[in-house]
Amino acid sequence: MRLTSSAFTDNDTLPIDHTCDGEDISPALEWSGAPEDTMSYAIIMDDPDAYPGSFTHWVIFNIPEHITKLSAAISNRPQLPDGSQQGKNDFGNIGYRGPCPPRGKPHHYQFTLYALDRNLDLRDGTSKAQLLNTMNGHILAQVKITGLYGRE
Repeated sequence: MRLTSSAFTDNDTLPIDHTCDGEDISPALEWSGAPEDTMSYAIIMDDPDAYPGSFTHWVIFNIPEHITKLSAAISNRPQLPDGSQQGKNDFGNIGYRGPCPPRGKPHHYQFTLYALDRNLDLRDGTSKAQLLNTMNGHILAQVKITGLYGRE
């Protein structure tokens, strides 16, 4: 499977529009090469460099199998028109919240796409931990793209 963004390349800097210092909007993402049995997708964006541990910025799941891209600036509504659902980030909000690291070295923001063999029976506002637990045993493939962002 392959995951790309028109906003940044893997291990490159995230544009300011996708951070708390800009418009704080989700970047466009596009994927291809999913396994034939894929029934839905999920995406988790997190910051493994956060202290004291990984910090979740976005949880979106039950993306229909025929969808292969998300446009920029996805609404922060719990349910999207295509049936996708969004979970709660570690800011305590539904939807995307961009990088907002403390001053210092750039952090690595990982967008992980999961191809799943079923739709997930989860409520809007699901946490990353709940999503990972429910996906266990149903992940057909996964791929990651990383964006960097730091503040001086």
